[in-house]
Amino acid sequence: MVTPPTVEHEDEEMLVPAQEVAAADTDAAQPMEVVAQTEVVSTAESHPVEDPRTSRFTWTIENFTRFNGKKHYSEVFVVGGFKWRVLIFPKGNNVDHFSMYLDVADSANLPSGWSRYAQFSLAVVNQIQPNTQHQFNARESDWGFTSFMPLSELYDASRGYLANDTVVVEAEVAVRRMVDYWTYDSKKETGYVGLKNQGATCYMNSLLQTLYHIPYFRKAVYHMPTTENDMPSGSIPLALQSLFYKLQYSDSSVATKELTKSFGWDTYDSFMQHDVQELNRVLSEKLEDKMKGTVVEGTIEQLFEGHHINYIECINVEYKSNRKESFYDLQLDVKGCRDIYSSFDKYVEVERLEGDNKYHAENHGLQDAKKGVLFLDFPPVLQLQLKRFEYDYMRDTMVKINDRYEFPLQLDLDRDGGKYLAPDADRSTRNLYTLHSVLVHSGGVHGGHYYAFIRPTLSEQWYKFDDERVTKEDAKKALEEQYGVARDEDLKEQIGKDIYFDLVDHEKVRNFRIQKQMPFSSFKEEVAKEYGIPVQFQRFWLWAKRQNHTYRPNHPLTLHEETQSVGQLREVSNKAHNAELKLFLEVALGLDLRPLPPPEKGKEDILLFFKLYNPEKEELCFMGRLFVKALGKPSEILAKLNEMAGFSPDQEIELYEEIKFEPNVMCEIIDKKLTFRSSQLEDGDILCFQKSPGADYDARVRYPDVPSFLEYVHNRQVVHFRSLEKPKDDAFSLELSKLHTYDDVVERVARQLELDDPAKIRLTSHNCYSQQPKPQPVKYRGVEHLLDMLIHYNQTSDILYYEVLDIPLPELQFLKTLKVAFHHPTKDEVVIHSIRLPKNSTIADVINDLKTKVELSSPNAELRVLEVFYHKIYKIFPLQEKIENINDQYWTLRAEEIPEEEKNIGPNDRLIHVYHFTKDINQTQQIQNFGDPFFLLIHEGETLAEVKKRIQSKLQVSADEFSKWKFAFISMNRPDYLQDSDVISTRFQRREVYGAWEQYLGMEHTDTAPKRAYTVNQVLLFNPNFLPVISTTCRTVTRTKSRSKFTIEISNWSGIMVKYSI
Repeated sequence: MVTPPTVEHEDEEMLVPAQEVAAADTDAAQPMEVVAQTEVVSTAESHPVEDPRTSRFTWTIENFTRFNGKKHYSEVFVVGGFKWRVLIFPKGNNVDHFSMYLDVADSANLPSGWSRYAQFSLAVVNQIQPNTQHQFNARESDWGFTSFMPLSELYDASRGYLANDTVVVEAEVAVRRMVDYWTYDSKKETGYVGLKNQGATCYMNSLLQTLYHIPYFRKAVYHMPTTENDMPSGSIPLALQSLFYKLQYSDSSVATKELTKSFGWDTYDSFMQHDVQELNRVLSEKLEDKMKGTVVEGTIEQLFEGHHINYIECINVEYKSNRKESFYDLQLDVKGCRDIYSSFDKYVEVERLEGDNKYHAENHGLQDAKKGVLFLDFPPVLQLQLKRFEYDYMRDTMVKINDRYEFPLQLDLDRDGGKYLAPDADRSTRNLYTLHSVLVHSGGVHGGHYYAFIRPTLSEQWYKFDDERVTKEDAKKALEEQYGVARDEDLKEQIGKDIYFDLVDHEKVRNFRIQKQMPFSSFKEEVAKEYGIPVQFQRFWLWAKRQNHTYRPNHPLTLHEETQSVGQLREVSNKAHNAELKLFLEVALGLDLRPLPPPEKGKEDILLFFKLYNPEKEELCFMGRLFVKALGKPSEILAKLNEMAGFSPDQEIELYEEIKFEPNVMCEIIDKKLTFRSSQLEDGDILCFQKSPGADYDARVRYPDVPSFLEYVHNRQVVHFRSLEKPKDDAFSLELSKLHTYDDVVERVARQLELDDPAKIRLTSHNCYSQQPKPQPVKYRGVEHLLDMLIHYNQTSDILYYEVLDIPLPELQFLKTLKVAFHHPTKDEVVIHSIRLPKNSTIADVINDLKTKVELSSPNAELRVLEVFYHKIYKIFPLQEKIENINDQYWTLRAEEIPEEEKNIGPNDRLIHVYHFTKDINQTQQIQNFGDPFFLLIHEGETLAEVKKRIQSKLQVSADEFSKWKFAFISMNRPDYLQDSDVISTRFQRREVYGAWEQYLGMEHTDTAPKRAYTVNQVLLFNPNFLPVISTTCRTVTRTKSRSKFTIEISNWSGIMVKYSI
């Protein structure tokens, strides 16, 4: 917690609640007879010390009724090495209650930035003791109870509080060690250190701390092999080892820059808040890959992998389909679920496939069926991702689910006879889990903050890991909730700036962190201290979610409801279709702006909220609220509304009811002659008003009335446009409408770029997950509206990328553009050429076009086009193959001259693949290919020595360097080293079929060649858990799994089977 700045004191006295400050200077404290004593509270482990941390102070105040002063202080007493005193207001602090506070006695003399924390209770003897806790600082040097007890009770002699004109007050104070942000030492206080935040990496820090405190995971990371030549910024294993070592042995917070650099992030990425679940999966995938072939291979699977079965079972015929799948984490619904068990119940809930949604069963046609998921086994470490964010189709935006959600310290997934398990699941393992860590997100959809509660040893002691700081916390704090209170001030601040519809964004109001067992009366005391509004002037309203998806104050709390606990009130809130406790604080103000008791509200009284619209300025603002009678008419309040708006009393105004805004805006004019009841108005409704448009209304006003303005606001969208060549830099922004057509959007972009032909603009949508442009651009008039361009799965972006084409897009869409890398036969250079041809063209057409752009060794030179991937040649394209289905995004297309010797191949000659390779020093059989692969014609009976001479001549390698090269026949990634006398042709069979690239002549040497200037094609990373991603670029995908490697087989567009290991 950052210590608040020092405030200037108007006099030498301590600060007191705001409503008393004005009187503090004029009402001097009067001398009284005081008898004070201090008593140390003994505990099981305490013994008398000079500086007790817990102490009870008793203050006997004599001649109590003869005291005329406004306030009075007790003598100073010491607890925890700090000076304290009790402050009382015998006649109340501007209330009809006895007021009493605990005060820091020497706050005026303390240094700037002081802070101390104490838990305390105050009591009038024989009175039930209210209890609270607070951190005292320069701005809040006293804390207590403005309405401690009614004065009528205190002065009633029969109650026993005032006897012989004497009152006895007791204060019990327990000083707690507070966290000072600037001097706090996490290692000293907790034994743990935090991680530095690079800008928006709190989500990563929380995840890393959680993984670090899994001992088996930490041990596995330490055992991952690295080399002396590795640098942490280029090696994820080494960076993670370094980070974990520093977390274990460093005395201060640890930087994460080396790790993020090893991810390939730049500074910009560190300031982008990524998805914590996505990061967890990507990190697990990368570590799993790095662990292959090492002593810790399979660790990620052993720790985090579980299995479930997706089944569909027909009801009327004997047919059942099962599909087994693995998972590393489970996404659980929060919405509509009160706890983890409810979420698991929903996860395995059976879905009925019937009616129009019948299942097509093989050999049985359409059938009624049951569909569901059951678990085969759970992993040792169960990672649960709560779905706090979801796409609201009605509101057309991502929303955060802030519903209260409970999770137990122990989770029994064998409960109710193992209802979550499949019939053939392994039931010999006990599925009983202990809560280890909780990642918390505070904030909204577009930003927020992550921190983690962890108990590393599974003891009762929890720790909060909040970036650089680590603090000890109790279980209650790790598991408690926050509840928000909205006030008129919030409505004034937000309406017309942050929001236009409804009344308030609840994620931006003051939140109170409280326990559900707390009495609501105690909660009101906290609100009183926070806002300076005495409890008797507070009236709270519950918010309710209406069927039209708006949130409005629904009804004021009754006296009975206020006697309940906060947790009980939340259940009342649930009945109002609101899963969390949201409150509106109504405070009535007098002419002097001092709070007044809330007015009586009868059944005929309706609370309405008012917004004012200014068409000239296109501004909407909150004006206030009024109680009206149900049988009253709007015409009766027009003068009051004019006064609120600062208009003349006779100003003609129009009123509109803001009804809803999702999926469409509904705002209807109010008939001022009808009663409020006839207009179907009720508590919480919103009325917008404006000056009546006259005949001479300014024609330049774009939105002359409230409905047209709200329609505009609902659909407006500021879009940030970026050049596709500079995808991280905003070029310009335009305010558009989500309903703009494709033509509207490109027209506005062309106008911004001063381009005559909008058809030459090509747009590309934004991938919200990768923060990159999508691979495929938007087709010409391929979408109806701007909104269709901005939606990516369940998220809406505000970014579009643009290109300026040399020909109109409609023409370009009938063409196919291929990037072809031409390798010059004699020069050591590669040039990328973009070949643009009609889609029905062939490879022969590509070659003919390429010949006009490249320098050939002779006019009669012939070219061929190869498909190259990861330094291997997979295909020579036939001349007649159509280019429409060729994908150059993931595979490199390479063009080269056909050597003269290959034009006339003899019957016993062989055309073999020749690849460069090196071996991983830590994995002796792991082959790593590099460099440019090529074909070589070998003759019958030719030895390796003869072949080597031709290779040396072809590659122009010096004799000294070439003598270090080793040659091997490699089949299926296993080398068989050759001698100079070996006949090469005997090793290679004639193979013009699938898999020829897996048998090749390998040249083992160090990759010392300078890197060519080469355009790198995008590489598709295959995540075994996200096979649908692959299916967007491939016809069929199958996967097999072995202990040593993961293999994917792909049937690509050209029909060739590609098989390789990841």
